[in-house]
Amino acid sequence: MIDRSTIDRILSTADIVDVIREFVPLKRSGTNYKGLCPFHDDTTPSFMVSPAKQICKCFSCGTGGDVIGFLRKHEQMSYVEAIKWLGRKYGIEVKEREETDEEKQRNSTRESLFIVNEKARDYFVNTLHNNVDGVAIGMAYFRSRGFRDDIIRKFQLGYCLEERDTMSKAAIAKGYKKEYLIETGISIETEDHRLFDRYRGRVIFPVHTVSGRVVAFGGRILGSKRKDVGKYINSPESSIYHKSNELYGLYFAKQAIVKQKCCFLVEGYTDVIQMHQSGIENVVSSSGTSLTEGQIRLLRRFTNNITILYDGDSAGIKASLRGIDMLLKAGLNIKVLLLPEGEDPDSFAKAHTATEFQAFIDEHQEDFITFKSRLLLESVKHDPIKRAEVVKDIIHSISVIPDGLIRQSYAHECSSLLQVQEDIIIKEISSMRRKDFKMNNNASQRDNKDSDDSIKEKVEANASQTIKAPTSKRSKQEKQLAILLIRYGNELFTEDPPLKLAPYIKQDFSADGITFQTDIYNQILAEAVELSEQDSDTLKHFLHHPNEQINTLAASIVSVSLEQSESIWSTYVPEEKRLQSLVSQQLNSLKYYILRDKVKELQNLLKQPEVMNDMTRMMEIMKQIKDIKEIIDQFAKALDLVVTT
Repeated sequence: MIDRSTIDRILSTADIVDVIREFVPLKRSGTNYKGLCPFHDDTTPSFMVSPAKQICKCFSCGTGGDVIGFLRKHEQMSYVEAIKWLGRKYGIEVKEREETDEEKQRNSTRESLFIVNEKARDYFVNTLHNNVDGVAIGMAYFRSRGFRDDIIRKFQLGYCLEERDTMSKAAIAKGYKKEYLIETGISIETEDHRLFDRYRGRVIFPVHTVSGRVVAFGGRILGSKRKDVGKYINSPESSIYHKSNELYGLYFAKQAIVKQKCCFLVEGYTDVIQMHQSGIENVVSSSGTSLTEGQIRLLRRFTNNITILYDGDSAGIKASLRGIDMLLKAGLNIKVLLLPEGEDPDSFAKAHTATEFQAFIDEHQEDFITFKSRLLLESVKHDPIKRAEVVKDIIHSISVIPDGLIRQSYAHECSSLLQVQEDIIIKEISSMRRKDFKMNNNASQRDNKDSDDSIKEKVEANASQTIKAPTSKRSKQEKQLAILLIRYGNELFTEDPPLKLAPYIKQDFSADGITFQTDIYNQILAEAVELSEQDSDTLKHFLHHPNEQINTLAASIVSVSLEQSESIWSTYVPEEKRLQSLVSQQLNSLKYYILRDKVKELQNLLKQPEVMNDMTRMMEIMKQIKDIKEIIDQFAKALDLVVTT
């Protein structure tokens, strides 16, 4: 575990704006910053970052937190991982103590998979640079492609030996679990439960997350001995890797993309690497697959301007056309560049300097409507039926653009290029948009039929990530008290005797034999009492709490000042002069609902056969109900409530 002094130093040094800018482009908005939310499909900037309070919050989807919370949600990091990441960023040595067996047990599977991937990366890199076969085969291949040694190290390229199970045996010998090797895809298990290396005899291209963690690998076969296997293989889908949500090279390109306000999209690993080597760094790859919505959301976080670079052959042309409509639908500005026939970004970058390459791009890239019109119309010649189909195809691409003014501008340009009256094009666009809307609406209605089951599955799948509080009126009162403990736990609450809020609530609970139903709230109470004894800032403590549920709850409290309108949190965080009356009200409300639950429990007990046959027991229970209802009446009068029990 990391010692407290190290954590405090890192948290006091880290700047949330500085950190979030590595993942999300931000613009100043008054004293705060704003950008597109990375946690949902945001179209208008709703993600606010406060440098003064060191928190962030999306006022559309509600996600927020401190710098630790952001890293944990965005990069799927554990608390310790986030602290280490910040330590590396700010050059602070992370001091750790030996973990207990219980702490080791809590290490998540996700973290273990990342560790296995990173150790595999190190193994591949070491083999490439220090093994005789690695140098003779793997390094020789990379150098034959023209890659410099500094670029090879930058992209952490590696090599896996040809032997069937060399790496798997080495990993098992070092204590790595078999199931993690299999899930990450580093090893494949045979029917007789033996392991062999997935990437044997291949050069390795690690795939990184936006923050630089190794999430997967691509491996290219060398030589011609094994004709039965594909040239490239990739890591299988796992709990940490979803191919549709990753872009190769984004970790190395993100700063250049923001700086250049443009991203080049290519097809393969070597295209990205060779363009980097030539000096063009704002480039990513879809890894040989058609673009996905997840990949497009990643791109849009860094720029709205995309130039697609594909090989100058028929396959490249088809790939370009497949991705255009999806990019347009996301509101991105698209240009397309087809390289000379027989060239790809890899070969073209190798043969030209960055200046020459950029000049070629500037001169030859085309707006999508010009590109698509020229390409498709050439193929139909003078066939009027095919020409009409092409025109409809082009108009459909315009129809998916979300911005009405841009659609109108393209309709005008399309009229000139295709020699079709503009009003006919606009009418066709409207028809297509109505049809698409109707189809989407019908699909939404079908989805809603299964919404209950879907919600239930999501709740169960994310149970470990949410506060497991019952959705009752009692639970709402408990949450409000937990919020008050976070915000005011160390505040002096009574002067005679002098008692701070957290100890006061603890004493009140103890006197009536009350505990929170939700374990997280009990934890907050216990820690708040301890912090008040140490005279420590409860809000600061909970804002940086290792438990993500507590961290998020604390961030929700302070995020109120980022909103311009009235917020629900304003009822939870009142002015200090109202604190005593509010705490009293919340405690009384909690007790009121606890007693109501008790009455319902006793009333249900009366229906039990064994009680119904025992007159003495029935009378005792009925008397309990009568006594409790009298107390409920007293609480109801104090709270100005209507009794419904």
